[in-house]
Amino acid sequence: MKITFYGAALCVTGSMTLLEACGKRILIDCGLSQGSDAKRGQGFDFDPKSIDAVLVTHAHIDHSGRLPYLYKLGFRGPVFCTPATHKLCSIMLIDSAKIQESDAVWLTKKALRLGKKPVEPLYTEDDARGILEYFTSYSYGRTVNIAPGLDFRCIDAGHLLGSAFIEVFVVEDKKASKLVFSGDIGNLDQPIINDPSYISHADYVIMESTYADRNHQAVFSQSQSEDELRGIIISTFARGGKIIMPTFSVGRTQEVLYLLAKVLPTLGFKVPVYLDSPLSIKATEVFATCIAGYYDKQAMELVEKGINPLDFDTLIPIEDAEKSKTLNTLDQACIIISSSGMCEAGRIRHHLKHNLWKSESSIVFTGYQAEGTLGRSIVDGKKMVKVLGEQIKVRAQIYKMEGLSGHADRSGLDKWIGAFASLPRKVFVIHGEKENAELYALHLSSDMGMDAVAPAYGQSFTI
Repeated sequence: MKITFYGAALCVTGSMTLLEACGKRILIDCGLSQGSDAKRGQGFDFDPKSIDAVLVTHAHIDHSGRLPYLYKLGFRGPVFCTPATHKLCSIMLIDSAKIQESDAVWLTKKALRLGKKPVEPLYTEDDARGILEYFTSYSYGRTVNIAPGLDFRCIDAGHLLGSAFIEVFVVEDKKASKLVFSGDIGNLDQPIINDPSYISHADYVIMESTYADRNHQAVFSQSQSEDELRGIIISTFARGGKIIMPTFSVGRTQEVLYLLAKVLPTLGFKVPVYLDSPLSIKATEVFATCIAGYYDKQAMELVEKGINPLDFDTLIPIEDAEKSKTLNTLDQACIIISSSGMCEAGRIRHHLKHNLWKSESSIVFTGYQAEGTLGRSIVDGKKMVKVLGEQIKVRAQIYKMEGLSGHADRSGLDKWIGAFASLPRKVFVIHGEKENAELYALHLSSDMGMDAVAPAYGQSFTI
């Protein structure tokens, strides 16, 4: 049995791990690299036609976004995931393809002016629709056979609707082994979805380390997130400013809507909320239909009362691009929720261009900002940033709601790996910036007695 790391190795995005066992080649995740990670490129250091199947931990693009490219280059095997992940990928991969195509059009115009060849998109909408035909979904807890001696099972990861830890069971040469791929480990007490599950046994663990260098706070409950958001709204509206919220369309947007639905009725004044993202609108519809087995107790109590926990009277969805532009001419305090979450693409860049320089405005970040992204520059406190080709001075109030992180922090990671009743034979630490991954592997080795390593890109291990 052999495992090779082709993504999220000593970096955060582009998750992709190749498992070779029982004569089969199985990919766990097939994500796009983002931010500075993308400098490595989006290609494959193996023949996509040689892959027998893909297991997807969850729908976020850094875990699923290269699947249409895999299909474009000849992959025709099954893609396994949970039903909610299938539904979310059905909208996210189409949206990603549209972005690839539109970016190629823009880059081609620049290339032709320089006398260069046209730029081909990484993949097209047809490629995205093609790979979606190969998706097969199974509910949490169901053991599924891939091939003789090779089975898998999805366990609730508490990170995103439908997210999973994937347990892979291998019987090879009459020897049984169990591998656990964490994908992204969820934070505790998040809105809407369940807390992450805990697993008691594995021979080999492949786990993330995104926030291995910090704790969000000692305790950060949903009520504290509500209080923080309430305070931001009150202070910003008192200044007459807009609140701009860069959010990931799938997961974080819905959590923000859930909190707003609870906070806004307590304010005593009307707060217009513009959901300015077609993908976010579609994803919210998926969240509203994938309920049983995914929602936590609090969210289910609202549903059972006939309350939609993701809707409220002042929520205004914006799908049309022209209507999106008019939001920046509105002379009123309001909240604008838009993507992308790291401010690298989409309508959010226009809203930042019009509001970053205004001291009365607030920019509220609700998720991880990868190194090399515009969002990271703002969060890190840069006083001048480049937005849509223009240098903009940062005068707005900048907030980062740590309590809304979808990733476990250092304590959460320790709790998850510490739940194994016996020490795994080896732990591979991935999905973290280089220093985070290496230091967390050292922590597991020196403080928890585990054999742990942070593998480099392309590094293989025979296990």
